[in-house]
Amino acid sequence: MKSGLPLRDAVEEYLASLRVEAGLSPHTIAAYRRDLTQYLEFLAGKEPTTREVDDFSAELVRRGLSDSTHKRKLSAVKGFHRFMVSEGLRDDDPTRLVTSPRRPDPFPKALDIDEAIALVEAPDRSTVGGRRDAALLEFLYATGARVSEAVALDLPDLDLEEGVAIVTGKGSKQRLVPIGSKAVEALRSWLPDRLALIKRATKGDPVFLNLRGGRLTRQGAFDVVRKSALRAGIPPEKVSPHVLRHSAATHMVEAGADLRTVQEMLGHATISTTQVYTRVSRSHVMEIYVQSHPRSR
Repeated sequence: MKSGLPLRDAVEEYLASLRVEAGLSPHTIAAYRRDLTQYLEFLAGKEPTTREVDDFSAELVRRGLSDSTHKRKLSAVKGFHRFMVSEGLRDDDPTRLVTSPRRPDPFPKALDIDEAIALVEAPDRSTVGGRRDAALLEFLYATGARVSEAVALDLPDLDLEEGVAIVTGKGSKQRLVPIGSKAVEALRSWLPDRLALIKRATKGDPVFLNLRGGRLTRQGAFDVVRKSALRAGIPPEKVSPHVLRHSAATHMVEAGADLRTVQEMLGHATISTTQVYTRVSRSHVMEIYVQSHPRSR
């Protein structure tokens, strides 16, 4: 820093240059001042480094700011550091390699209910392969299970009389999930075929088999979903086992299921992971509002 100039004073010089040389409006200058004040408060007297700037950017993400607000704040910080270098107030620019992070879509992709039903009803249940496909799809949609959990399912994990299954999730944690009558029906139709197909050498007692008698793989399950999507007239790139999991959770929340129940069913370690479905269902709330409120239109 030139002559030990404090960062707050450097900010004031930068804002003055934006006002006089760049001709920015008082409103824009005020926004930059707020952004840079927030940045200095985050630094809390620490030397600004690339890591500190990265951490500040990550903090903006954690606060749930919009992309445009995030980019504006980061732009203010980058402009400030470039100014410091150009004015000889600092030798290096810690923001030079910092980029705005690409944010994943916070909203899980979900089929609408009609699409989900069309998908699970797409297999030709008059064939062995179709009965297997129907059982798998109904199970995935009924339980919200991960594809890895479904293909790892063994026969002793099923209790069709009670309509429940024990699935083994991440960290080998087990949970009891309801299956539902449609999935129970599809599984009952598939199990005789399974018994005829299964090979003695197959490890374990898998519920879902490939048509050669071995345990169905994750890739095999993906193929079932995409093949059924084509039969249902749904673009296959729109569908995967994970989309069925998201769809099950979204449809339950939209129908009034409480988050703790959905959390338990999905095997989420924390409720915060499940809370995303409350945001997904807001569009559903708006749709119902527009349809039902006499003053919404």
